[in-house]
Amino acid sequence: MSERRPEYSRMVADGPQSIRAEIIFWGLRPFSFLYGLVMRVRSWLYLAGLKSSYRAKVPVISIGNLTTGGTGKTPMVDFLARDLRARGLQCAVVSRGYGGNYRQAVGRVTDASGKPSMTPQECGDEPYLLAIRNPDVPVYVARKRMLGMQAAEQDGAQIILLDDGFQHQAVQRDMDIVLLDAKKPFGNGHLLPAGMLREPLSALQRADLIIMTRSGAKRRAPLNAGCPVMYSRHQLDKTIMTLDGEQLSEHDYVGKSCLAFAGIAKPEGFFAALRELGFSRIEEMPLADHQEYNQGILNRLIKSCDNHDLIITTEKDAVKLSQATFPKPCCQVAVKLVFDDIAPLAKMLDEIVERCR
Repeated sequence: MSERRPEYSRMVADGPQSIRAEIIFWGLRPFSFLYGLVMRVRSWLYLAGLKSSYRAKVPVISIGNLTTGGTGKTPMVDFLARDLRARGLQCAVVSRGYGGNYRQAVGRVTDASGKPSMTPQECGDEPYLLAIRNPDVPVYVARKRMLGMQAAEQDGAQIILLDDGFQHQAVQRDMDIVLLDAKKPFGNGHLLPAGMLREPLSALQRADLIIMTRSGAKRRAPLNAGCPVMYSRHQLDKTIMTLDGEQLSEHDYVGKSCLAFAGIAKPEGFFAALRELGFSRIEEMPLADHQEYNQGILNRLIKSCDNHDLIITTEKDAVKLSQATFPKPCCQVAVKLVFDDIAPLAKMLDEIVERCR
């Protein structure tokens, strides 16, 4: 990774911290103004009905965010998929398939029996992970989300989860859930590319529910919150698994030296959570979000694990390592969302489920 990337990341999250960052920041401000103007005009065109949007025949729940970077959308989609299936509904997930190299208009990640019909490289790591974790929930990838939704409807979906759909106003939804990182909900407060915001803060008026992720002891509602606000935090599953699915006991990892790597948006949170779980001797290796595990990266990992007892990574990274061979045991751990009070979400889901029936 170049030296400029971390400096840019710090700038959009916290504001410029050096003279060079200050110059870059002010150089990008005019582009942020133009970007914001385009987003406002685009939103107005949909609101005025001058741009058409697709209305599905079944209820649609969108899970999205207002900023770039990870806010926990995948664990949230996973939670909703499991909840809706437990209620007896045939649920489907539609994603753009970010990072995937698929060519077809619509791809279904698993077949009717739940076996993979696409690779993580084809569909993207997040859709693949959602499909593997929920074999009875079809996951579709489509550049045009409308086509994915139509495929889900044809296959009998009673409700559709639209992954990363808050900015995608070309399809209508019955519920908009917006996730914000409680530690940095708006970054430096500026729009792309000078900041992290994908839309102006006024876009939160479209939200039906805001979920603050990575929340700690402090509870502070975001600006312009005209809807219910929930608080949640990421928590690692206590079940540690090998890449082959074998479960480890605490004796296998507590007190042992490990190389921890993660190709996610905010890997520092993963490393901190590992220490809370009992991993005390960790060498951290943060990688790029949606990291491609080519031979160069694998060689780097193999070389770095020489002085450690084991290797550990996220479940999201692990789905791309099925063909990898390491000289030390390689483990994976899942991430889930834990809510302080789930009542607002449960009430909204009850209403939508009642409509489905």
